[in-house]
Amino acid sequence: MGSLGSLTRGGLSPRFGTTAKLRATDSRPAEATSSLALPRPAVLPASPEFPAVSHFIRHMSSDEAALTVSQLTEQIKSTLSGEFSGISVRGEIGDLTRASSGHCYFSLKDDNARLAAVIWRSTAQRLKFKLEEGVEVLCRGSIDVYPPRGSYQLTVNQLVPVGVGPLQLAFEQLQKKLAAEGLFEPRHKQALPRFPRRIVLVTSPQGAAVRDFLQVLSHRWRLSEVLLIPVRVQGEGAGREIARALAAANRLEPQPDVIALVRGGGSAEDLWSFNEELVVRAIFKSRVPVVSGVGHEVDVTLADLVADVRALTPTDAAEKVVPKQAEILAWLRDVEQRLAGSLAGRWRAARQQVELLANRPVIARPLDMVLERAQQLDELQLRLQGPMERRLERARFHCEQLAGKLETLSPLGVLQRGFSLTLAEGHIVTASAQLEPGQLLETRLASGKVFSRVERTERGAAVKPGDAVKSGDAVQPGDAVKSGERPV
Repeated sequence: MGSLGSLTRGGLSPRFGTTAKLRATDSRPAEATSSLALPRPAVLPASPEFPAVSHFIRHMSSDEAALTVSQLTEQIKSTLSGEFSGISVRGEIGDLTRASSGHCYFSLKDDNARLAAVIWRSTAQRLKFKLEEGVEVLCRGSIDVYPPRGSYQLTVNQLVPVGVGPLQLAFEQLQKKLAAEGLFEPRHKQALPRFPRRIVLVTSPQGAAVRDFLQVLSHRWRLSEVLLIPVRVQGEGAGREIARALAAANRLEPQPDVIALVRGGGSAEDLWSFNEELVVRAIFKSRVPVVSGVGHEVDVTLADLVADVRALTPTDAAEKVVPKQAEILAWLRDVEQRLAGSLAGRWRAARQQVELLANRPVIARPLDMVLERAQQLDELQLRLQGPMERRLERARFHCEQLAGKLETLSPLGVLQRGFSLTLAEGHIVTASAQLEPGQLLETRLASGKVFSRVERTERGAAVKPGDAVKSGDAVQPGDAVKSGERPV
């Protein structure tokens, strides 16, 4: 806050600690200076203990009366408000504070001084750009006094940035913010359908843009259905209408193929609705591709930057939305001719190939090959029949030999020749030492079994293969028996 000034007997001499450009008159009316003349206070008795006070009191007239702080502050406020009303101040924004009430408090500063300033909520809401520290601005307003602190401040009624217009500054601030979020990146762009069947047009029904758009569509492509959603395209509240219209277009059933957002030319203020943040975000959220054609070729809005396709004018938007019917018909005729030529060529090639195949023996005399293969099979059968029979005969004889050998080695075959198999307690008996007197024996014959009990045992030499078997000798399985001898 700045200093209120210095008091003189003639009134208030303003002295502000700022180099801001304050425009005030050099010759003040006499009423303005006399309005702050101090009344004479009541004369206090002299006090020897306070000589300075006594000296001050002696120099005061008896008809002077003392002012209260509120009275003095009110007179200063009245003087400043009258002297410094409607002034312009240029400085850099600093110490910016946004209160919950919507008021903005900041200071204007230069290299040598600082001036407190305030923008009330009603004024702040009308600003197109966002207040930021470090921005040099030109303010217009009045000097006012804040009595609770006894400080003066500039109440701002108008504020514009220096070196750039307020709309341009607001455009740059919002563009920077949305670009940081990635809303303008090409990866988010949607491709337009080649042949749209349903088009939603968002614009004013009274403007020239709707006529230009529909006229181009009638000349270029008549196969599309056009649905108009009327909105205001400028003025207070136009941005909200545009955003709601875009959201409504995305809820339509069946869903449209493309949305065209168009408007004719105008000033920066006229086109500002297409720079509002809610419009930009509505375009970004649209599931349906959006073509933006706002203003003239030199006009660029944030809606153009975020749209899937940017058109220079409403007419250009119509040309980008639909193809040219004459060009499509010419293209179809060209395709028809090329297809006919291609099919005719393929038909001729196929016919030639069929003729070549018809002259081949396999096609002309197909049974010749079958009969030839049958004769070859007969010859192979005759060649294989003799060797196969001889090989089978040799295999049969060999199998009979093996069967005889197996029969000779079979235990059942040994039993058939008069031998027996003795078991004691389930084990084969091969020596008399395995038995004890009184032990039960089981003797298996070729036919049947014999059970006996041991009375006594005698130990003798073991029978080797090839030895003659004598009467009374024990014979083990596998022992050789000489011809003419019978086993016991």
